[in-house]
Amino acid sequence: MRSALREMLIKAGVPYNRTRLNNYLDDEGKPQLAVEFKEFPNAEKYADDFFFGFMVADKAAVKKHKVSKRDSVLRMNLAVALTPYRFDATFHQSPLNAGASPWKNSSTSALLHREVAHTAYQYPFALAYSDCKAKPDWTKALLQAIAQLSDVAGGHARSYYEMSPKSIVARLTPNLVAGYDTYGFNENGEFRELGRIKASDLPGDEFWVGGEIVRNMQPEQREYLENEGVHLYENPQKLLTDLADAFLTSEAAK
Repeated sequence: MRSALREMLIKAGVPYNRTRLNNYLDDEGKPQLAVEFKEFPNAEKYADDFFFGFMVADKAAVKKHKVSKRDSVLRMNLAVALTPYRFDATFHQSPLNAGASPWKNSSTSALLHREVAHTAYQYPFALAYSDCKAKPDWTKALLQAIAQLSDVAGGHARSYYEMSPKSIVARLTPNLVAGYDTYGFNENGEFRELGRIKASDLPGDEFWVGGEIVRNMQPEQREYLENEGVHLYENPQKLLTDLADAFLTSEAAK
């Protein structure tokens, strides 16, 4: 996800330092996963260094610069499947390159086995106003990237899988912790922690809820949450756009 966000920020036009090198060959002519940096990491100059942090282990390079490491401003945890893997699989045959083909991957055709997990995922992330206030435009671009997150699952040449939020529960708060289960969605897309929203537990005006979870709400639940001050959105992308503005201007976040 973090790699995909880096690529999306590049497409958004923010200044970036790291670039993935495709089809890179090492000194022995072997393909390697590789990236290239324009210069020594600089969080003031480049959005990717600012949000995702860095650590430089090259001793010679470190001697020439004062700052060689930085924590990630974006705190993001693992994506966890809502539906358990049920041992589904597909089989495909890769044909032999025969006849006058100028190259051959194999001397025979091959049967390809692919395991399939059809599921939604949930992943928590957090940002602190004190970390982001100096770069509001970069922060808005990051939240827009999360709102449209894609190209995460791998196999991009043939696969299409979105990781953009289908439903989202966010809290804009001066507290230093979320205060609720950040992995609170169940297999049906329900978020039981919303039942804690009340004056004696979780303040409704700090919560932003959007997407399918709102579209599927019973009228009485929606009315209750609205009366508690919860910000409800049927569209999660619109929620993150408005939340970005509120996050960067709200006294509650500060």
